[in-house]
Amino acid sequence: MAIIRWAPVRDMVTLREKMNRMFEDAFTGKGEDKDLAPSSWAPAVDIYETENEIVMTAEIPGIDEKDIEIKIEDNTLTLRGERKFSKETKEENYHRLERSYGAFYRAFTLPNSVDADNIHAEHENGILRVTMPKKQELKPRTVKILKTSEKAKK
Repeated sequence: MAIIRWAPVRDMVTLREKMNRMFEDAFTGKGEDKDLAPSSWAPAVDIYETENEIVMTAEIPGIDEKDIEIKIEDNTLTLRGERKFSKETKEENYHRLERSYGAFYRAFTLPNSVDADNIHAEHENGILRVTMPKKQELKPRTVKILKTSEKAKK
């Protein structure tokens, strides 16, 4: 069983964003045609750490690489982009419109151990993968314990 770090601030921010969307929909009239109206969205991400790097993967199907911006500033990784609505079919001809369209924005605080100069990203099959290598001097290392007799020889 994996241990998941509880982040109450993140949960509060998520709740605040959901409440903001609810009020925005209520006062802008979006709620009436909710089945046909594109809504604000953010891609789902997974972030994991290995011995040598931190990796973030984001689900961004249907988004062209030119519509994605990845920026690192002040130990913050910012992912910004837009899924554009295809105008090939008129909106009134849709029976159901469940995919979200429009701009998105995600920001993540990076630990000081990330080597910001060597971060790279790749996009394949609707998955964006951002690999952030750790700085060499901050990687954990093993210290060998010497016996007293070995120490005297040196």
